[in-house]
Amino acid sequence: MNARQAPVLSVDEAIRRRRSVRAFLPDELPDATLREVFSLAQWAPSNCNVQPWTPHVVSGEALRRLREALVDAAMRDESIKPDWPAEGKFVGVYRERQVDAAAKLYGAMGIERRDLVGRKLAYIRNHAFFDAPHVVFIFMPEPFDTREATDIGMYAQTLMLALAAQGIASCAQGALGLFPDIVREQLRIPANYRLLFGVSFGYEDPEAKANAARVGRAEVDDAVHFHR
Repeated sequence: MNARQAPVLSVDEAIRRRRSVRAFLPDELPDATLREVFSLAQWAPSNCNVQPWTPHVVSGEALRRLREALVDAAMRDESIKPDWPAEGKFVGVYRERQVDAAAKLYGAMGIERRDLVGRKLAYIRNHAFFDAPHVVFIFMPEPFDTREATDIGMYAQTLMLALAAQGIASCAQGALGLFPDIVREQLRIPANYRLLFGVSFGYEDPEAKANAARVGRAEVDDAVHFHR
């Protein structure tokens, strides 16, 4: 069945099928579908119901201009200036999971570890939104901070599940928060709105090698502590 004709999935199915897709078809979503999934995401929970998220959905010509600006910055190795700390702090099992995910992705793409050029070009595809026809940048107004950022994480998950239920693929990308000044300038967003991350979305390209990568999850007993 074509993804565009896929029935709405159950919550269980949407959770299990949602994954990070890193290659998209160029087909844009109908405006009615965009409004439907973003209206549904508005039901995400937040502390005191403040709803601190400020999403900016970018498509069409605006997306093309922003893609060119971000890719240019990445290709020139411009210094990143994220609104939030972006340094890697993974150690122990978290570092193991990070390395495993990278190995599976680069392995699916046929990029060897010593292929530095290939790895850089694969990274820069983040800033090209993996050729997705849509991207949403999620901002948070000052003076909100870490507590409200957790609400935005719940909003993003709600959004991605709403997309998955409609057969629409997505990829949440911390890399899209590395050049916030470029994004603000392009979209004319005030400086008091801080960028957390972006989510690229659209219909998955089933032929792309990157989309063959699969990662697992820790067993529930290795992650969850039950107290009685």
